[in-house]
Amino acid sequence: MKIGLVSDSHGDTMALDMMLQTPEGAEAECWLHAGDFVRDAEYLEMVSGKKVYMVAGNGDWPYSKAPDDLLVELAGHKILLTHGHEHGVRYDTSTLAQNAANMGADMAVYGHTHIVDITPPGKPGVFTLNPGSIARPRDDAFGSFMLVELEKGMEPKVKLIRLKDANARRFY
Repeated sequence: MKIGLVSDSHGDTMALDMMLQTPEGAEAECWLHAGDFVRDAEYLEMVSGKKVYMVAGNGDWPYSKAPDDLLVELAGHKILLTHGHEHGVRYDTSTLAQNAANMGADMAVYGHTHIVDITPPGKPGVFTLNPGSIARPRDDAFGSFMLVELEKGMEPKVKLIRLKDANARRFY
C-alpha cells in the first residue's frame, strides 16, 4: 500500500494541488495529514477523492474538533499520527517514539518543525517520519511530502518529494 504523508500546509491549498499533480502524489492510495491546518486536510480529501487521516496542529487550536493524536492501522502497520507539538518534537523525537511504542505503534508520523526527518527504528523500535512542510519549509526552498510504501512485516520504503518544478512556476 502506498500512503502519502503531508504536513504544515497552513492554508496553502495551491501547494496541495501541486503535490497532487506530481506522479507520486497521484500514486498515494490514502493520505496522512499531520496538522496545521485541518481544513486543508478536508480540502485534500475532497480534491483527491482519497481517504485523509488528519490530526489537529497547534495552528488549529481552538477551532478544530480533530484529535491531537490518532492511531491508524494500514497494511499491517500501526501508525501514530500527530502534529508533534505535544510530544516535544522541536527538541528531539525520543518522547514521540516512546509514546508511539507505548500505544503499540511501529511508526510515528509528525509535523510541526517544518523540517524533514526520516529516522529508522532504534530503541524503542519505532520508525519516525516528518514530511516537512508542503507550504513553508524551514530546511529547503521547496515544499515537501513523502510517499511511503507499506507491506506487512516489512520496513517502510520512504520517498521524499520536493515541489521544485511546481514551485518554480509559482508566484508569491
